[in-house]
Amino acid sequence: MAIRPDISDKVIHFTKGATVEDAIGVLLTIIGEGRLLGGGRMIRGGYRCVCFTEAPLPALAGGLVNGGSFTRYSPCGLMFEKSWLYDRSARPVIYQPDAEFGQLPEEIRWRHVRYEPTGNPPIDFAWERERRLRQDELQFSPDDAVLVVPDREWEAFIFEIWNAQQELEAEAYSAIFDHAIVEQLQEPCPWRIVTLAP
Repeated sequence: MAIRPDISDKVIHFTKGATVEDAIGVLLTIIGEGRLLGGGRMIRGGYRCVCFTEAPLPALAGGLVNGGSFTRYSPCGLMFEKSWLYDRSARPVIYQPDAEFGQLPEEIRWRHVRYEPTGNPPIDFAWERERRLRQDELQFSPDDAVLVVPDREWEAFIFEIWNAQQELEAEAYSAIFDHAIVEQLQEPCPWRIVTLAP
């Protein structure tokens, strides 16, 4: 793919939360389970999908927001290769008037997103640059995903949480194994992390 600032070969699933702390908690739960759950909120037709944005990372310093600084998302999430998700049948949504929903073949209606920029009130979510995967859940590993956090402080926090968990496990194992074996059981954090702010 040609290098252009408006195109990315990655997609991001942003988490939600009333605060960044809440969103980090959601992110930690997601990576602990190794899966993203599909949802049906705001998806016409009752379909369940896992949703992503293909907005390029450099354009997301303040998170995923529209021109009026509105967002439903936190600045925390998971980033995947677009081609990895494509192989699992993720596709771009189809922005169109609600009246055209019925014109879509049933097998792609899950991709419909209402788009009526001249309506009263206008409805325009095209800024989300959404891609969807029609599944109840998407399983992934640290090899498949990169964590997205707001800044270096939150990156350090993720590593602190990982190291604290490793220490707890080491303490538990030390009752069974000798110190040399316990040290071999400790693992470095497997997650790659990027920050929205430098």
